[in-house]
Amino acid sequence: MPLFHYKALNARGEMLEGQMEAASGNEVVLRLQEQGHLPVEAKPAGAGDGTSLLKGLFKPRTFSGERLVQFTQQLATLLGAGQPLDRALTILLELPEDEAAKRTLTDVRDAVRGGSSLSAALERQHGTFSRLYINMVRAGEAGGSLQETLARLADYLERSRALQGRVINALIYPAILLVMVGLSLLFLLGYVVPQFAQMYESLDAELPLFTLIVLGIGQFVRDWWIVLLVVPGLALWWFDRKRRDPVFREKLDGWLLRRRFFGSLVAKMETARLARTLGTLVRNGVPLMAALGIGRNVMDNRVLADDVDKAAAEVKNGVALSTALSRGKRFPRLALQMIQVGEESGALDTMLVKTAETFEQQTAQALDRMLAALVPVVTVVLAAVVGIIVLAVLTPLYDLTSAIG
Repeated sequence: MPLFHYKALNARGEMLEGQMEAASGNEVVLRLQEQGHLPVEAKPAGAGDGTSLLKGLFKPRTFSGERLVQFTQQLATLLGAGQPLDRALTILLELPEDEAAKRTLTDVRDAVRGGSSLSAALERQHGTFSRLYINMVRAGEAGGSLQETLARLADYLERSRALQGRVINALIYPAILLVMVGLSLLFLLGYVVPQFAQMYESLDAELPLFTLIVLGIGQFVRDWWIVLLVVPGLALWWFDRKRRDPVFREKLDGWLLRRRFFGSLVAKMETARLARTLGTLVRNGVPLMAALGIGRNVMDNRVLADDVDKAAAEVKNGVALSTALSRGKRFPRLALQMIQVGEESGALDTMLVKTAETFEQQTAQALDRMLAALVPVVTVVLAAVVGIIVLAVLTPLYDLTSAIG
């Protein structure tokens, strides 16, 4: 179902902003009106101008990441201490520093005081809390174990955030290293090499072909360095725009899965994410079909997400989950075997959580190995490139010095 970005005014005249899944923009407007809000804008989440990426980077969500984990843990602790729900929300209302978070908690508390359940109050903050979060809370309310459910939810969010943070941290250092290597080569070729080119030109020396090639590259870099900086930026901008196209994104995700190393890493990471989500939801009483719908939405790889969609349709017809997921032949065999054991033993939720732990550990080990191998490889390549440039530039100078001597 498409995701829409909306803006609306609440009963106090405050601007609300968030995201909502709906069949059309008109449905978004109707649902906002049913909640007592005045819709101002409703458009597809991917729509916007060229600054949407920067806005997404520098405008954090009201509740996400560490703040959401802390809110969930603190609410579970207060409920476990015997505090009524509205009292617990009032206490938590004093903790956020920014006004947007306070307004969100105020709306949630007021809705709870007005007789709404916590899940309904969270759902009114369209887009602020994920479907997974709301369905977990709803299941906890139905089972009379809201405090335990919130504690498990906090643990799930913390583990998911830790895995995501590990992936990001593993990519940050190589990215910085590659950027620094690129800038160093630009300086060497664009500034240092042309100095030697001018010297050799003044000496009217006969240069070998290899040296002429390196000097030509240096002159090109000196004359066109701005292009060499702008083109990668434009390429990244184009790629960011292009990857929002569902057809392109599906082809890209399929291509990544077919790569020998990255495909295995992506499959393990997505399997851990799916298993953690399904295990947490099923353990808290969410039906498997609903859990599959939510689990599909937490996956980044569109091809694997489509496999989950197809599996959900088969599970609905009575096929075992492990069998249905094996149809696409993209999920790791170990994960399918562990899920099958869970189904046969009647402990599917436990085996899903164990599957998540297993593949989270494998993902972490693969990332550590990749990072450990990438740094020396980049260092050796940089040293080789610099050595080749130095040899190409200094060899004619050494020959001239020997001839004079």
